[in-house]
Amino acid sequence: MGLSGDRIRRSIAEKRRIVGLTFLPGASVSRVAQAEGVNSHQVFQWRRAFKMGELIDPGCPALLPVVVPAVGETRDDERERKHQRPPSTGSIHIEFPGRVMISVESGADPMLLRSILESLRK
Repeated sequence: MGLSGDRIRRSIAEKRRIVGLTFLPGASVSRVAQAEGVNSHQVFQWRRAFKMGELIDPGCPALLPVVVPAVGETRDDERERKHQRPPSTGSIHIEFPGRVMISVESGADPMLLRSILESLRK
């Protein structure tokens, strides 16, 4: 609470920023809460909401980690890969807690997968 007793309304982005500080190595929820002028119980509630996927800003697109191949791969690297065993079958599991769980098996149609993932942005 502020000095006048009024509650401070925090944006989802601000709540996410504060929650992010609590996940830093050596961070303490109570110290972060005190530094940000928030009750530690409130920060714990925000952390639970974050872990459940509920602290999402509807106006902001979600970012996903992407792995990019090394720049400057040579043709020798490509030839070597052709002579290796083909990759084993596998699957990918994506979960948005409280919303949806997607399982993608090896050989799935990439255009269908893209369509499904884009529909989740709406």
